[in-house]
Amino acid sequence: MKTRVELAFPGELKEEPIICDLCKNFNITLSILEASFSTEVGWAIIILEGQEEELKRALEYLKNKGVEVKNNP
Repeated sequence: MKTRVELAFPGELKEEPIICDLCKNFNITLSILEASFSTEVGWAIIILEGQEEELKRALEYLKNKGVEVKNNP
């Protein structure tokens, strides 16, 4: 399963390796289509690919970290 996701990162998360953690901690493949980060905010458009349950776990992880997640299948 593949899903396109838009992420918005609050500034306080700027030094956390959230994208790296997605690849290491979940059995998914990740492609970054576009991204921009500053000291105050960051955003990324990514494609996640993997089993549906694993994708749900990864998206829940992002939400729990404080990342705003918008799914765009």
